[in-house]
Amino acid sequence: MLHIGCHLSAAKGFMAMGRQALSISADTFQFFTRNPRGGNAKALDPQDAQRLRELMEGHAFAPVLAHAPYTLNGCSADEAVRSFALRTMQDDLQRMEYLPGNMYNFHPGSHVGQGVERGIEQIAAMLDAMPLQDIATTVLLETMAGKGSEVGGTFEELRAILEAARCGDRLGICLDTCHVYDAGYDIVGDLDGVLARFDAVLGLERLKAIHLNDSKNPFASHKDRHEKIGQGSLGLEALTRIVRHPLLRHLPFYLETPNELDGYAAEIALLREAAAS
Repeated sequence: MLHIGCHLSAAKGFMAMGRQALSISADTFQFFTRNPRGGNAKALDPQDAQRLRELMEGHAFAPVLAHAPYTLNGCSADEAVRSFALRTMQDDLQRMEYLPGNMYNFHPGSHVGQGVERGIEQIAAMLDAMPLQDIATTVLLETMAGKGSEVGGTFEELRAILEAARCGDRLGICLDTCHVYDAGYDIVGDLDGVLARFDAVLGLERLKAIHLNDSKNPFASHKDRHEKIGQGSLGLEALTRIVRHPLLRHLPFYLETPNELDGYAAEIALLREAAAS
């Protein structure tokens, strides 16, 4: 069975997202923990979180995926920005304890001229300040497109973070199809080869989630612009191979395509049909 959902707004609370997911035949979803371009988080209602947990259990949901705000940058050259990232992630993970057993995804960050090695050290230091051994949430590093000074545009950079962090064994990876294709991993022409490389560098057991997106940009462009399924440079055929691949089909997939709810519903139906054929 294909476990698939999309990005939903958390503005109306947890239960509202669960109902929205069901309305479009999704069995999971992703949401921002707070304003993606700022730092504010709305007050959390424990009863609302409990109602979502009951709904998820009753409808056999895959784990939901919380996404850190884009402003979180644990390897900024600015100490104030790094401190904000630390406080934000600590708060997010504390709040996620109301939804135990789910996942939290973040972009590793941009070193802003400090160099990749220094950026990796700073990201690892931020992770070392998290209570990763004591929480019921799996923290995921996201694969990046490698634009500008982003850290995480290669599997090797992600492995370096995992190795530098004391609790690296508690971390997982979220693979973004647009990002890895833009980064130069040919998941259209050589999906098996890319997965073999991922396994050799990171280990497929680390792969916990997939952001399923087409790309507006060509292969190895090192940009990051998502496109609707089948309308970009990856194409529907390649994305279908991904959701049907025996090493991937057990994972939850999360759409981050430029859509409203009806567009997500159409993509979910399209992909479920493709996965079943």
